[in-house]
Amino acid sequence: MSIQDNLNEIKQQIKDIADNCNRNSEDVNLIAVSKRQEINNIKQALSTGHLKFGENQIQEAGLKWLELKKDYNNVTLHMIGHLQSNKVKEAVALFDVIETLDSEKLAKALAKEQIKQDKELEYFIQVNTGEEDQKYGIKVKELDDFLSFCQNEQKLNITGLMSIPPESDLSSYHFALLSKLAKRCKLDRISMGMSGDFEQAILFGSTNIRLGTSIFGKRDKV
Repeated sequence: MSIQDNLNEIKQQIKDIADNCNRNSEDVNLIAVSKRQEINNIKQALSTGHLKFGENQIQEAGLKWLELKKDYNNVTLHMIGHLQSNKVKEAVALFDVIETLDSEKLAKALAKEQIKQDKELEYFIQVNTGEEDQKYGIKVKELDDFLSFCQNEQKLNITGLMSIPPESDLSSYHFALLSKLAKRCKLDRISMGMSGDFEQAILFGSTNIRLGTSIFGKRDKV
């Protein structure tokens, strides 16, 4: 099937799932993960009217989106990969949403850069719900203090939480936990769910699902 067909099918699936759990499908954002995708593939998705995309790496995203955004200035671009503090200048210039805020050092750097560029971004705090040593994210027990630091001291626009469940665990446990944490923190947005588990994520309240392969097909190997 074509990229347009894939998008249409996925959006219908989102509507069906949302209807079945008494949610408004308009509250579920489909983030098309365009990492390692050719410009032509991205343009095909853009030509359907889809305007929400996600990228993992600053350098690659810049090569594609600095030009694309000139023609499609209403695109919302999400950073969904780990962001190093030394890449903050480029990130603030290019992205609209950072879904992977995960340290005080990064929060401070982003706050300063926003002022320099006179631009306010939207932020999600990445939560390490599985307490995995090899994975980025704020620990659950540190979330309240970190959220307060970001909102009250750094004045960042924190709108939601994001997580990537451990591959060895049931996703549903981590989705339920993140939903509970978001409610406790009084945050409206929850970014969770990818190609293999987005249906469950929607059932547990996800507002941002991140899909790549199911839209664009298999990526080139690096």
